[in-house]
Amino acid sequence: MTKKILIEGMSCGHCVNHVKNALSDLNGVTSVDVNLGAKTAIVVASENVSDEDIKFAIDDAGYEVVSIEEA
Repeated sequence: MTKKILIEGMSCGHCVNHVKNALSDLNGVTSVDVNLGAKTAIVVASENVSDEDIKFAIDDAGYEVVSIEEA
C-alpha cells in the first residue's frame, strides 16, 4: 500500500527528518519520502498500517495531517 499524506507545519530540513523518523518507526512501514516544498510524505507500508496510525505518528511529532489518500 502506498499513501500520500499532505502535512502542515513543516518549515525546514529538521521538520522533514522529524516526520520521516516518526513514520519510519511505525511497524509495517518500508519506505518514507518527505517533500518539504510539496508538504507531502509518500509512505509505502503493509496493509496493517492504518490511516489513524499515520495520523497519530505525525500529530505526535507536532505536525498536522491535512489529508491521506492512496497514491
